[in-house]
Amino acid sequence: MTKTPNKSTIERDVVVIGAGPAGLMAAYTLKKAGRSVAVVEARHRVGGRTWNGKVKDHAGVEHFIEIGGQWISPDQTRLIALVEELGLATFQRYREGKSVYRSPDGERHIYSGEDLPTSEKTLAESKKLIALMNQVTAEVGAQEPWAAQRAKELDEISFRSWLEQHSDDTEAIDNVSIYVASGMLTKPARTFSALQAALMAASAGSFDNLVDEDFILDRRVVGGMQSVSLELAQRIGDEDIFLGQPARTLHWATPDPSTADDLNAVPADVRNGVKNNGAAGDVLVETDDLAIKARNVVLAVPPNLYSRIQYVPPLPREQHIAHQHISMGLVIKVHAIYDRPFWREEGLSGTCFGGGHLVQELYDNTNVIATESGPQEEEYGTLVGFVSDVFAEEMWALDEESRKERILQEIASYLGEKAKEPIAFYLSDMAAEEWTRGAYATSYDLGGLSRWGHLQNQPTGPIYYACSDIAAEGYQHVDGAIRQGEKAAQRILEQA
Repeated sequence: MTKTPNKSTIERDVVVIGAGPAGLMAAYTLKKAGRSVAVVEARHRVGGRTWNGKVKDHAGVEHFIEIGGQWISPDQTRLIALVEELGLATFQRYREGKSVYRSPDGERHIYSGEDLPTSEKTLAESKKLIALMNQVTAEVGAQEPWAAQRAKELDEISFRSWLEQHSDDTEAIDNVSIYVASGMLTKPARTFSALQAALMAASAGSFDNLVDEDFILDRRVVGGMQSVSLELAQRIGDEDIFLGQPARTLHWATPDPSTADDLNAVPADVRNGVKNNGAAGDVLVETDDLAIKARNVVLAVPPNLYSRIQYVPPLPREQHIAHQHISMGLVIKVHAIYDRPFWREEGLSGTCFGGGHLVQELYDNTNVIATESGPQEEEYGTLVGFVSDVFAEEMWALDEESRKERILQEIASYLGEKAKEPIAFYLSDMAAEEWTRGAYATSYDLGGLSRWGHLQNQPTGPIYYACSDIAAEGYQHVDGAIRQGEKAAQRILEQA
């Protein structure tokens, strides 16, 4: 194992690749336990898929937005405890007033309560499907869904097809599928399995929790969710975090001589795996400027980025195959800022739904900011909406003005003509981010979770994996990232 000449060499007990919530939590946990760490991050900021941003209005005034993940739900107890430990404040999403529903024909309905204002038949079918998903979710669980008795069966059928097996009501199917397809995995419901949908629900405690927007989208952090990463980074220390340093090469194991094929010029590798997975080893991580020697590695990036690193020797074949079948979804997070939250004047909460429409979800995202006298809601009104999967592709194919016009027209179809006149407008485009390449998180192809899910949290030699994409509780959420980072660190500490 040799380093490239002219690079600065440092030595640590553990090197963490990725300075999002998972990687920083791993480093924070290890450092508190007395281990030395180095965190390398490709971006020039910490936070990963949490990202505090700004947008200017026509007068040049800057407005705070959360470009990435932002919400906390009551079941996300590890994140809640960490937020408290870091001294951060939270506030509840605004939800006073009536909601708006758009039926498949585009008609606007104002309603109160938990039930969407559909026909009695559609409502009954929706409740039936939700009840069935609750049963499947309880059966599958979040810890090892691939080990469930019906895992293979549920993984071979798409979520959409599974819903269609149990109902012929298209409106009910559209509305129920929202909660997993466009709302979470950000993929069409025909592209992922019923097992994957059950995992998504199980990670939130139940399908009931997933469909309850007041539960799953409960609170936000004052100052933005990225503040969690910023505070963790401060506690870890600048001397141990290296920004703008993508990991290029990871030397991690000694090749098995028996795998060499001299006749065909194939060098020795570890295609069949290595012994003592999880044990410390001799590791060298190279970035453009650094060579970091360590005993363990925490790979804290989403699985779709694993292949951006060259592994020496290459990873075992089962990892090569599995990593090709887990991919990011696609979603546009829409931020529309107004001089005031006008919808509240009309007795509306800003909460809107419309299965099968361009914008299928909309919420009041007005900020609460820190002041000398404590957290205060700002005077401006902010709406956040989501354009998912094939609709997102359609929008990115348009020019900027046409795209903005289409999206604002959709928002106006819920909340009226005033919605067409924001003072600032911004679209989060995580799919264009080189070190993210999609949103919100990764999920498996049809059949993939039952085949390869058991591998995702198993260490490979001295390499541990940590990200929200492979979490049980908190799957796809910051809570899951925090749990995964802490878990990876604890497992390394247990090896000592």
